[in-house]
Amino acid sequence: MTDIVRIRDKYYVRATSGLADARLRILKYGSTIAALNRFGDIEGPSFGQTGIFHQEARHLSRWVLQINGAQPLLLNSVVHDDNSYLSVDMTNPDLKLKSGASLPHETVHFYRSKFILDNTCYDELRVNNYGPNRVHLTLCVLFDADFADIFEVRGTKREKHGTRLKDVVRQSRVELSYRGLDEIVRRTALTFDPPPVALTAHQARYELELNPKQELFLHFSAACEQGSPVRVNGSAAPPTAGEAAYAKLRQTENSSRRDECRICTPNSDYEAWFQRSHDDLQLLTVGNIEGDYPYAGVPWFNTVFGRDGIITAFETLWISPGISAAVLKFLAASQAQTEDPECDAQPGKILHELRRGEMANTREVPFGCYYGSVDSTPLFVVLAGAYLRRTADLSLIRGIWPNIEAALNWIDEYGDADRDGFVEYSRQSKFGLVQQGWKDSSDSVFHQDGRSAQAPIALCEVQAYVYAAKRLAASMARELGRADRAIQLEADAEALRSRFERRFWDEQLGMYALALDGDKKCCRVRTSNAGQTLFCQIVSPGHAVRVRDGLMAGHMFSGWGVRTVSAEEIRYNPMSYHNGSIWPHDNALIALGFSTYGFQEDAATILGGIKEASVYFELRRLPELYCGFHKRADSTGPTMYPVACSPQAWSAGSSFLLLRAALGMTIHAKEAQVQFRNPHLPDGFDEFMIENLRVGDSLADIAVSRKQGTDLKIECTRNPGRIRITKTESKS
Repeated sequence: MTDIVRIRDKYYVRATSGLADARLRILKYGSTIAALNRFGDIEGPSFGQTGIFHQEARHLSRWVLQINGAQPLLLNSVVHDDNSYLSVDMTNPDLKLKSGASLPHETVHFYRSKFILDNTCYDELRVNNYGPNRVHLTLCVLFDADFADIFEVRGTKREKHGTRLKDVVRQSRVELSYRGLDEIVRRTALTFDPPPVALTAHQARYELELNPKQELFLHFSAACEQGSPVRVNGSAAPPTAGEAAYAKLRQTENSSRRDECRICTPNSDYEAWFQRSHDDLQLLTVGNIEGDYPYAGVPWFNTVFGRDGIITAFETLWISPGISAAVLKFLAASQAQTEDPECDAQPGKILHELRRGEMANTREVPFGCYYGSVDSTPLFVVLAGAYLRRTADLSLIRGIWPNIEAALNWIDEYGDADRDGFVEYSRQSKFGLVQQGWKDSSDSVFHQDGRSAQAPIALCEVQAYVYAAKRLAASMARELGRADRAIQLEADAEALRSRFERRFWDEQLGMYALALDGDKKCCRVRTSNAGQTLFCQIVSPGHAVRVRDGLMAGHMFSGWGVRTVSAEEIRYNPMSYHNGSIWPHDNALIALGFSTYGFQEDAATILGGIKEASVYFELRRLPELYCGFHKRADSTGPTMYPVACSPQAWSAGSSFLLLRAALGMTIHAKEAQVQFRNPHLPDGFDEFMIENLRVGDSLADIAVSRKQGTDLKIECTRNPGRIRITKTESKS
């Protein structure tokens, strides 16, 4: 995903510490995120990655609680299941008090809760003395703000910085501010309630006196501001009080969850996984200024990405079509209108990445409004067509039809610059991405002997996306009464299918070649890219069987999922970003492809493997990717990738697409029909309920169950007269 590339590349995310040791706690609301250590502090082994970030800038680079100059002892730390807040239980270490007496450890309890609303991080501390004697403690909060751009935090070096402005200290408030090279003033407004006994630009000090069994509360907040702050009586407006802010947060979350489709099952592993996926998608969506458009992932990609948003929307289309509507509308509105080589922009092209930080504003990085993606444009059309089939919402499609036509024109005119009938890419911006498919690390496209492929490059899955885009655009054109346009698009798609089979199929590999390079030579490498051609239905049935067999062989399927590159290829490395790792979203698209050709049993195998991997990750949260080591009988779980985003949108969405694939499920809104073709489920997953599924104008509850030795039973338990369930069995 996105703009991570190899260590030699400018925008590489440097792994300064192992993720297994970092144990970040992530909170998010809109464009503000808090990446915290287990104590809820901003410091520690992952110090370089922690902070409170707002609009691509780190507004708080240090926030540490100390008790008599020492760190408290950690008892427990957890982000609650719905991602709404972090709670931390701590106690005092053995301390020597000013009186000369000793305070035994575990005498005083500190309960800390943190959450984010709008642009403010709230931090409440409850202190209880469980000892028999009166206790005097000095509590200090140490803080600072470096206002580093997100790319700088990730490792990109800057030649110049803006100006740190004068700190403002009042009785219970500190303002830290910075004027960037983009002339935007960024401020962090810290408030302390009650006021500390001493407050400087970097420290707040409290002298706490607690009688036995006494309880007291301290409330802190860090508000992130950019531009001119709202002023009240000459000073910046304070944030909403903590209790009121938390009540507003819960109200916002509850309203956004209303009428949502849910999957419920007595199988605790699957129940936890689906719930985690649901909550993470909620986290990545709520508060975003683009509405229900899911941001790609935190901490590095808390913003709009075209490809990521489209695929996440596609994964969740059957369960939450509102996400697709938001993604289609925003990407249509941000579609490129002119040529701009510095941004890899061309008329009709769909956005790759949107950044709002200082380095993007000054073009120190090219990603402010960046279009360096070869597949976002055809995938935009694919999502539009799939959305219409799922919802019958012709009004939305009619509204964005000019954007669909512009995208189709980009495919033919700019995407196929050499007019060979295939869509290729080569970067226009000298600072942009070298590789512009979903595997966008610079070493991801190569020949059988390990040589890097030279641009322009035509990826196999991109041709499949284009094929699906034209077929679905033809279907949309017919719905809009444009029969002539539909006939033309269908002919174009069929011509592409024929060319694709001739040029990309490799009999010796038994699957499609990864790509054609700039000399039109095949990159004869076995990769998961070939698996993504299946769901687009460009593949002949005979070749589909062979692709399936290759992907499920031991050199590709690790037991935890399908690897990005075969273990037998020269560049295979299970610890690499794209050359042997396992990506949940990639597996979900492959599973959907299997399902499209009737291989639901194999789709169920992938579903089971990815679910089992989720059990080993903290909070059952699937990361962006994990290492591709083979699953062993004595395995303790998959191996983590050190700088994978977690949570990450298309990984969260993968669970829902995997389930749809295994069930062979298709929803026909016009006919109010839910179709199941040759449904299979992994062993042990025998019962679940799909609740509140919208089908046309009605809501359905669908029960799926299996008794030992019997086929799946599927029935509609809500509105059975208005919603029709069909189930067909076929042999693959």
